[in-house]
Amino acid sequence: MSEQQKLTYAQAGINIDDTDEVKQNMAKSLETNDGRVLNSLGAFASLFDFKFPEYDHPVLVMKTEEPGSKQKLAVQHNRIRSVCYDMVNHLINDIIVMGAKPLAVQDAIICGSVEKETIGEIVDAVAAACKEQDCVLTGGETSIQPGVLEPGSFILTSSIVGIVDKANIIDGSAIRKGDVVLGIASNGVHTNGYTLVRAIIDRKPDILGEQVGGESFLDAIMKPHLCYYHALKGLFGLQGLHGMAHITGGGIEGNLNRVIPPGLNASVDLSAIDILPVFKLIREAGNVDEREMQRTFNLGVGMVLVVDAGIVGQVKEHLSQYGINGAIIGEITEGDKQVVYRNRLNWE
Repeated sequence: MSEQQKLTYAQAGINIDDTDEVKQNMAKSLETNDGRVLNSLGAFASLFDFKFPEYDHPVLVMKTEEPGSKQKLAVQHNRIRSVCYDMVNHLINDIIVMGAKPLAVQDAIICGSVEKETIGEIVDAVAAACKEQDCVLTGGETSIQPGVLEPGSFILTSSIVGIVDKANIIDGSAIRKGDVVLGIASNGVHTNGYTLVRAIIDRKPDILGEQVGGESFLDAIMKPHLCYYHALKGLFGLQGLHGMAHITGGGIEGNLNRVIPPGLNASVDLSAIDILPVFKLIREAGNVDEREMQRTFNLGVGMVLVVDAGIVGQVKEHLSQYGINGAIIGEITEGDKQVVYRNRLNWE
């Protein structure tokens, strides 16, 4: 083959020196004082010491998540750091509904070109989000895929491992007739429904600058997904906490029914939901049907707790110490494992 015909990996789009530099720049972000992490950046895989003498029967709780099409908006509007918090906080919310303590996260960054500063910021943000929730980013994968993704575009995903004592797993099996359904406030759109949000923005680009709830629409929709771990962990093991559901895509109906036992229903009073201003603007700007809003967004309820009626006051008081509002939005009745709505949402 002639010299002119030779092709290098760098010419094809991957400069190994650049990718090695990116990896070395991650080292500081991955530093941790957690003694369970037995190795560091550079190993083929992460080692995490599985010694938990405080657990009688430790059970691993595992989940994989990505921040959906919100990450496209994050790249477009220079909010890449905040969407990393979205990803981690969503992950953690999905495992704490089972009473689990988050332990370690592994991430994957897939991009169309070597964007050293952005990749470094992503890793640093994911690591920081983990530390804020008492867990650790132990490593992951950075994959440069020119020709698969456009330069400057990113796909983020991550997986988490948590732990819970088998006797303390919260899976909804303890839910019984007469239990109260508590709606725990969200701080906005969180990470679901952004394909619809982006469609509205495409139709009405000026909406990004509109004021809603004292901030721009852009700031409102890019607010990081609220993590409930610190507010809820003090309730784990509490007698009377029978079930929890993270309200994501599918709304209350599509998530609460995942923990309702056979023979029971959750009767939810829609008029008791305090709809956040951002959802009112989304509905108006997109002319979105009410039923579609219910199925797509959390509407202001980011987490649902099903508790014994006798501890409602105690739970609400505990949550208020973390600045989180819990409101009674329903109760458990006899039925066939459904969420049944009554009354109407108040959009005024």
